[in-house]
Amino acid sequence: MSDQFLAQAARLATVFSCRALLSLRSADFPEHNGRPRIYAANHVSHADFVALWTALPRSLRSRTRPVAGADYWEASGFRRWLIHRVFRGVLVERGGKREPGGDNGEVIRQLAAPLKAGEDLIFFPEGTRNLTGTDLMRLRSGIYLLLQEVPDAEVVPVWISHMDRILPKGGYVPVPLNCELRYGPPLRPEPREERPEFLARLHAAILACRRSPV
Repeated sequence: MSDQFLAQAARLATVFSCRALLSLRSADFPEHNGRPRIYAANHVSHADFVALWTALPRSLRSRTRPVAGADYWEASGFRRWLIHRVFRGVLVERGGKREPGGDNGEVIRQLAAPLKAGEDLIFFPEGTRNLTGTDLMRLRSGIYLLLQEVPDAEVVPVWISHMDRILPKGGYVPVPLNCELRYGPPLRPEPREERPEFLARLHAAILACRRSPV
């Protein structure tokens, strides 16, 4: 049995099991216009990108790659196989307090490559899982710098609900609950819009998805 066949079977099993277990619901998904797209979502669980990837229309899943931390996904052979062979993830080294693109511009170029090749990304602009009491942490600069590198790309804000209860910190077995994904209109930096202004606008757009009715 080939590795390619196993990876395809794992993708189908992931879609089936996630949709059954999480009762995935999506609202206001914006029609894809052909631009490179970055789905920018809140982040509370290692399974967030799996839920978002699974909820995408079938025609878009094959072109959408999650951005994930290498330290977590390279920790075991099985995780490594999942992220590379099943989800085709783009792994980045998380460098402590460094902002991607500051003294680590190679990260931005690494993330820009799939967008320039016509693929989409799932991106968590908070930079790490939100284990605080706030709804959404401060957004890191990486997504703004990525848009400077790929000016044709657009950002779709997403709010993922209930993943902190479905797969809480330290948990390995998901708890069956409804998972809701709510999308906002695509965003791009305005002419001469500076980094703080764009990040504030994106922060507000992600929170607005949470408040939108399903």
